[in-house]
Amino acid sequence: MSFTSSSTSTSSSTAITDLSVDCLGHCASYLSLRDVSNISMSCKYLNRAAYSDSIWQSLFRREWPHVVRQAESSYREAYLRRHTALNQFRYADPLLFESYFPGNPSHSHHLLFYKNDIIFSQGPSLYSLRTDELVHEATSIPPQGFCFQVCGNHNARVTSIRLYSRAEANMCQNESERDDNILLTSSSDHTIRLWSKGGNRCFKGHTGPVLALSDKLLGGSVGNIFASGGEDGTVRLWSINSSGNRGQQALKATLYGHEKAVPFMSVAGHKASLLVSISKDGKVRAWDTTTASSSSRTSCCVGMTSVPAAPVGIRCHESLLYVAAGPSVTAVDLRTMCKAFTVSQQVKIHSFELLPSKSLLCVGSTSRGNLWDIRRVSDSGKVAPTTELNGHAGPIKHIHMDSYKIVTGGPDDECVNVWDVDTGRQTNSLLCSAPDREPVYGCSALAVDGCRIVTAGAVSPESTAVLIRDFKNATNYLSEPAAASSAVSKFWDPQSGDASLERVDWEE
Repeated sequence: MSFTSSSTSTSSSTAITDLSVDCLGHCASYLSLRDVSNISMSCKYLNRAAYSDSIWQSLFRREWPHVVRQAESSYREAYLRRHTALNQFRYADPLLFESYFPGNPSHSHHLLFYKNDIIFSQGPSLYSLRTDELVHEATSIPPQGFCFQVCGNHNARVTSIRLYSRAEANMCQNESERDDNILLTSSSDHTIRLWSKGGNRCFKGHTGPVLALSDKLLGGSVGNIFASGGEDGTVRLWSINSSGNRGQQALKATLYGHEKAVPFMSVAGHKASLLVSISKDGKVRAWDTTTASSSSRTSCCVGMTSVPAAPVGIRCHESLLYVAAGPSVTAVDLRTMCKAFTVSQQVKIHSFELLPSKSLLCVGSTSRGNLWDIRRVSDSGKVAPTTELNGHAGPIKHIHMDSYKIVTGGPDDECVNVWDVDTGRQTNSLLCSAPDREPVYGCSALAVDGCRIVTAGAVSPESTAVLIRDFKNATNYLSEPAAASSAVSKFWDPQSGDASLERVDWEE
């Protein structure tokens, strides 16, 4: 006997939004801060789940297991308040590590802080340090001095340092190498050196000191290319993956056109193959590196402009180029090479930095800095400074900016100053030397990574001190006046409770 049975089968599917808020909160407690921030911005339902106090309790205890939350605040409020305060250096008891280097402190220093790596140059010598090893040692013994490992030496002073990830350069042999970095340095000895676990290489081609390296690798169809600018007035393109005797096979093209030395260059934000360089006479050139060829001297210059003074620095963001020179910063539209607007002051600029996420521009001059919100540009192309950063004894040569703070320092100051990026209010002043140690005269270099800062300065005519501060586990909060605590943003995007979570995501 046979029969046929027809039945309708129904299939059911479960979406993540079908889970209860309590269930989502339990699952999210295993996620990172960035994941929680991303969840909060996906939809209204998951936003409510991401604000669950159980999630923030887990994050708070995981990050700071020995810190007690104030009873009157929720765990989310306590987490965001402490996270912001740490990133603004609002504590008096960070972990301190200090080391000394023999040599002439007047030699140019370069400091680079990236995750757990600190790179420091002293004249022709290059040093490195893994900060996670320092913190591990500090848990068992009182923090003492530390020693950098010697990476190597040039034959003359180091002029520029750049750090690229092996993944960015397509140099990963396996998954374990994705977080490794490769270091590039240029020098007055006419060479560029690459330092990595796979070995060191030397790039030769410039006929004078190499002054600058591109801030990013050039993309597009060029491949893994970086650029250099030299005292000889040329811009040279190199393959980071090529090998050969003394790096000769790595030289892909030499770009001619500048008549003076090239101290600064930057890769355009809107087009990864567009390189911008500027010479000491203020002449700006944009190069389409996809058309560059080593077999021809034909220029691949696709745009030119100029500024009236010697440059202090350049930055690219999206299609705009920012050039600091003399007493002004000029924004140039790289699509047309026309000047978009100018930020001007009465005195010479010694340093400048850009924070694109907040449309802020900061310049350092003698004894003070000026901070602009560049969205306030008038029809005339001019913009007035939003706030002043006062209190320095001499020229501000070093500026760091992120979503929480501005850090400024100079060779005539024994302290670096910290400012709230939203209000322009000073939040701390940090000596460049540890307590009860030899005083440091001036800040010759600084670098910042989140809630950590490293500074270098002269102890004597023959010695330089390098000081690291780690605020992660600090607990002694610096009190502030009531008027200061109620200050509001001077800019167009004051931080609300909801926006604070998005700001955390940018920084993590």
